[in-house]
Amino acid sequence: MGELVAIAKKNQQITANDIETLLALTEKVSVDEAEKVDKPFKKESSDIILHTHTGETIVAKTPGQRNIVRTTEKNDIVFAIGPAGTGKTFTSVALAVQALKQRKVKKIILARPAVEAGENLGFLPGDLKEKIDPYLRPLYDALEEMIEFEKLEYYLTKNIIEIAPLAYMRGRTLNNAYVILDEAQNATNTQMKMFLTRIGFNSRAIITGDITQTDLPRKQHSGLISIQQILKDIEGIKFVYLDQRDVVRHKLVRDIIDAYEKFEAREPDKRKKK
Repeated sequence: MGELVAIAKKNQQITANDIETLLALTEKVSVDEAEKVDKPFKKESSDIILHTHTGETIVAKTPGQRNIVRTTEKNDIVFAIGPAGTGKTFTSVALAVQALKQRKVKKIILARPAVEAGENLGFLPGDLKEKIDPYLRPLYDALEEMIEFEKLEYYLTKNIIEIAPLAYMRGRTLNNAYVILDEAQNATNTQMKMFLTRIGFNSRAIITGDITQTDLPRKQHSGLISIQQILKDIEGIKFVYLDQRDVVRHKLVRDIIDAYEKFEAREPDKRKKK
């Protein structure tokens, strides 16, 4: 209901699709879904991650998002893997902002590989910051929803919050920080190893990505795919998997993801017949 009120306050029309999407999010969770998380799935005050500067609450809305929250409470490094629209990045940034507000860490570091999504953008005008900002815009968008503009500008100026391409992490040791690597499916094996070995004392890391949407050149392998086998048995590192049931965008996004999964599942069978 809160989401509908927010839409109405913005003088936007509430559509049937908006209502269907919200109803899907409030459906009771099945027993199988409840087993995905460490605790029984039920709505609790602990689902609230933080309050924004406008007074709105940011809540873990789906089983996958709740699993991210609970898993980060017990592990220093968490991988959140799932399709687009499941709230991986937004939930992770909210957890980082919460930790900063509670003074559990001294800074937030957000990184992304600067890889183009199937398009050659060519020469971008401006200084270095202006050239790389388009790649990092989704991280700015998430922060702007959670922190008032003046305070966010202060944090960015003082490097309390740092947003940078993945390549900028080389050679650093990240102490007392909440570190997020977004779109990690576009990090190579070498880059993934480099990033993970930057993490220092009193630091936590969330690595998010969608292994079905890798934008790397064909000859390069995604580090997010390989890492699932490399680190699967290390204590303190956990993998959280989200699926189309966790999608919080337009209800058709779930249908699109499901259709692609069915299509891709049929492709290997077609190649075998040939």
